[in-house]
Amino acid sequence: MASMENEPEIDAQSVLKQDFEEPSNAQDSILRPVALTEFAGQEKTVERLSIMVGAALKRKEPLNHILISGPPGLGKTTLSLILGNEMGSNVSITSGPVIDKPADLAGLLTNLSEGDILFIDEIHRLPKTVEEYLYSAMEDFRIDIMIDQGPNARSVRLSLPRFTLLGATTRMGLLTAPLRSRFTLQTRLDYYNLQTLQGIVKRTCELLEVSFSDDGATEIAKRARGTPRIANNLVNFCRDYALEKGDGIITIEMANQALELLEIDQRGLDELDKKLLRVIGDNYKGGPVGLRTLAVAVGEEAHTLEEVHEPFLIQEGYIKRTAQGRILSEKGWHIVGLEPPKESPNI
Repeated sequence: MASMENEPEIDAQSVLKQDFEEPSNAQDSILRPVALTEFAGQEKTVERLSIMVGAALKRKEPLNHILISGPPGLGKTTLSLILGNEMGSNVSITSGPVIDKPADLAGLLTNLSEGDILFIDEIHRLPKTVEEYLYSAMEDFRIDIMIDQGPNARSVRLSLPRFTLLGATTRMGLLTAPLRSRFTLQTRLDYYNLQTLQGIVKRTCELLEVSFSDDGATEIAKRARGTPRIANNLVNFCRDYALEKGDGIITIEMANQALELLEIDQRGLDELDKKLLRVIGDNYKGGPVGLRTLAVAVGEEAHTLEEVHEPFLIQEGYIKRTAQGRILSEKGWHIVGLEPPKESPNI
């Protein structure tokens, strides 16, 4: 957008105010760590963020802009709240699909104070027109907006306080190069290993004052798909199951029974995962098969399969994604309980 040299510069705090509240959940607040030293796993990301926070505090300046990518449930929102706590700043949380037009973004930006953090989840889903407004906001801390229409239309420049944009995405490839290049740090969160998840499960049980055995906690961690959010959800269900069917203690027996009721096997695969693998094996002889065809076959949205189920299945080596479509790996054939055909592309 062309800048208007002779236009008046207006204090952003005086215009386009929009009420905004962070989502709150009492249990989530209890379970979320509040400092980088408490954040389990993701050592490289935590080290990078620690360096940025320490340097920013020494300079007495806001953090530079940060982009965090990775599958859902790994701690992107938690990290945004931790950074706000470490910096002593307020954190405003929103998501890409919610910001429908430039005026929505302007309302959020003008509500910020010096040093505040604006966290945009699923930032790759920002409309193009909104994204373009972010460029000058991130670089020059100003935006130019159009007021009125037709012959009365005029551009007004709004000054913004120095803020930190913290973007989160599950689809790094969908971000445009101009937006991606404006982030000082780009870091990725990966699935957690079993040992780290065991610690998370035990911590959750202790914070929720749930009695558990080490074997019970390990069993939950094994089936959590490398994801803390899933681990915490499984702890909650196992707690309820143990209270209703046992003496309230999450033993390995209680955990097994509860997770079998949820149809989650010891590999962390749920019923839809196994249905997906069976469809590729039974109906399409191991593939390749397109995502939309799979979505129709299993009765689920293609977006859900691609965002929620595929990343884990691919990382664990059950399926492979090719230019022609999805194919079963040898490990995937084993889950289905069938022998791969001799002419299978997997061999």
